[in-house]
Amino acid sequence: MFVDQAIITVQAGNGGDGCLSFYRAKYLPKGGPDGGDGGNGGSVIAEADPHTSTLLDFRGTHHWTARNGEPGRGSQQYGAYADDLVIRVPPGTLIYNDSSGELVADVNAGDRVVIAKGGKGGFGNEHYKSSTNQAPRNTTQGVPGERKQIRLELKLIADAGFIGLPNAGKSTLLSTISKARPKIADYPFTTLSPQLGIAELDSGRRLVCADIPGLIEGAAEGAGLGHDFLRHIERTRVLVHLLDSTGGPAGTPAECYKVIRKELADYSQELAEKPELIVLSKTDLVLDGPDQAVRDLRSELRLGHDAQVIPVSSAVGDGVRELLEATWAVVHPVEDPKGWSV
Repeated sequence: MFVDQAIITVQAGNGGDGCLSFYRAKYLPKGGPDGGDGGNGGSVIAEADPHTSTLLDFRGTHHWTARNGEPGRGSQQYGAYADDLVIRVPPGTLIYNDSSGELVADVNAGDRVVIAKGGKGGFGNEHYKSSTNQAPRNTTQGVPGERKQIRLELKLIADAGFIGLPNAGKSTLLSTISKARPKIADYPFTTLSPQLGIAELDSGRRLVCADIPGLIEGAAEGAGLGHDFLRHIERTRVLVHLLDSTGGPAGTPAECYKVIRKELADYSQELAEKPELIVLSKTDLVLDGPDQAVRDLRSELRLGHDAQVIPVSSAVGDGVRELLEATWAVVHPVEDPKGWSV
């Protein structure tokens, strides 16, 4: 089950109290102060786990509490420090303070972030001894650990994001280029959550691709499933925009293209300006052939010569290799000796 949002409460451990104690032994009734300090409470730490891809664990457990530090003891024994509580989240997780809306951390691969700091242990009376204060009776209590209600929000990290209207062929393409097995059927919204797949061009080149559930008109305002998953496209490096070459309820491929482009711009101008590849899918079903379908699309959208349109048939494999190479070229541009991308 794919879960990309969760609200949890984190409680760091309290510091242990300092100890009030005096050394006592036979023939030594007035020994000096020997109360030890308390130990520090454990912090709550968020760590990116590359083997985790969902926030499902946080839907069932809403409270995450670190242990308290031990109190100090006599004979100059300091309380033990509590271990930190590490919560593992998928790379690409945003952590917000749910009360203020402030972004606490953006956790990516290899990151380890303290989100609630443990309390410091209190001082025992031994801490206060001096030449002028040889029998101190003052101690301090441990500091309470931080408590926060936080919101976790996952944004998938992928090289390429497959976007388009429902039934544009995104899931079929993903299953063709990778070992991912998303649900495929001849009705809309068969994909209910983003799916990740890894496409291997050769032994040294791999692309992480994300199949984003079908967008519809009004997605930026919450219509359909798109509003929940548009944010996952924000971290992709290139948008692969699939258009059903046979048309559909939304009209011609060009009309479908305009619908999705409007939703991207309404949601985020930055998203609308991402690099894009236009793909005509299901070209094996076009009666006039893929070349004519590409010419018609170019004409209707008035595309320039630099705008690439790639005809693809995932069912028979036509154009798939060309699409992967074009995607790789956008994700990993080659630079000439002067530093210009080519």
